[in-house]
Amino acid sequence: SFGLHTTFCIGCFFVLYILVLVCLVPMLDQADQLSASLPSGPLHGAHLPHAPGQEKIAKAASVMRERLRKLRKGKGVSDESLLEAAEAEFEVLQAQKKERNKKQDTGKLRAAAKKEKAGFVVLGMHRSGTSMLSGLLVTGMGYNVGGPLIGPSFDNEKGFFERIDVVLQNDEFLSHQNMGWSWNVREYDYKLALKQKRSGVVKFKEGEKALRFLNDPSNAPWLQKDPRMSIALKTWLELLNTEPAVVFTYRHPLEVAMSLKKREDNFSPLHGLRIWIVYNQRAIENSAGLCRVFTSNEAVLSNPLEEIERVSKELTQKCGVPSPPKSLTEEDVDKFVDAALVHNKNKAKDAAAAQRKLLATHGDCEVRDEISDKIEDGSDEDAADKDALVDMYLKAMKIYCDFKSGEAYKDRYEWPSLP
Repeated sequence: SFGLHTTFCIGCFFVLYILVLVCLVPMLDQADQLSASLPSGPLHGAHLPHAPGQEKIAKAASVMRERLRKLRKGKGVSDESLLEAAEAEFEVLQAQKKERNKKQDTGKLRAAAKKEKAGFVVLGMHRSGTSMLSGLLVTGMGYNVGGPLIGPSFDNEKGFFERIDVVLQNDEFLSHQNMGWSWNVREYDYKLALKQKRSGVVKFKEGEKALRFLNDPSNAPWLQKDPRMSIALKTWLELLNTEPAVVFTYRHPLEVAMSLKKREDNFSPLHGLRIWIVYNQRAIENSAGLCRVFTSNEAVLSNPLEEIERVSKELTQKCGVPSPPKSLTEEDVDKFVDAALVHNKNKAKDAAAAQRKLLATHGDCEVRDEISDKIEDGSDEDAADKDALVDMYLKAMKIYCDFKSGEAYKDRYEWPSLP
């Protein structure tokens, strides 16, 4: 049996076929009359080549005229009705074509709007230097973060540079999927979050506040920072009017794990290393296809002025984000970074690490045994737990080394399996 589309196409062909025949009939009659009325001349009566199949064509045309006459008589079809039907069909086809073109034009406009970069999102794991990075970009160069912001805290005296509304909205997205910032986030489903938003299951009051800022062109160039964005980025991409650029940063996994253990109750190094892997993996996967600028906590601390200027320059020249209103100064840097203290800490750390057992190498990156002394003597951890900690450390360090070499930023990078 024919489908609706096939039946429609056959009907259109039949109508056009009939219309062609209607147009041919008068032409054949006129041709006969013209042939009969030709005047005598030098060629009249001369022998001319006989066109092959001419008699068959004339006979076929006669048969078709007779069939057409009977068809009209039996169906009550006239020349006028055939023309009206053809015109109606043509108008329908034209209307459909216009509608398709309209949709294509709308799609092109949306795609063009998406390519415009009004701002950028800072992605990275908690305790990875995202606040310092954002603080230098906001206070030193004038990128617009809006507000209100989460205030300074004992563990971040310079401030977080995170909008309260974005943080609250991300927590809302996560909580309705039975997860929090430090647990279950690997299973976050951005499509489910959007569905829950549309249905009203997820409240979007705080998100509306954030979008009023982020979707306002007058706020460019804006900066949006919340480590949860590493998990929820794709949800927000569907809600923004323009596609953002991304600045991604990372920090040594063990430093992050121990910082979290110090700040959070019952936060083991094993869990800290695991969540470090999850956040960084999702940040890279979710930002694939966007214009990205890569940096690291180590690079910023080593030369803050040069590294922040490089990041800003790439945002403008590579990604098309508008230039910031100010240039970074040494005075701005000194407000966030104690360069002498950082240098001395790094020097001592490197000297100590060089004395540790070599566990693995990834290119030029050496993985030293910095994990054994994190397992407390006399702890109630059994041998299996200690082995799991070392295994997670090795997985995290491979990613860390691959970040340093750039390998982890490539398409089809193989992320480790996690328990």
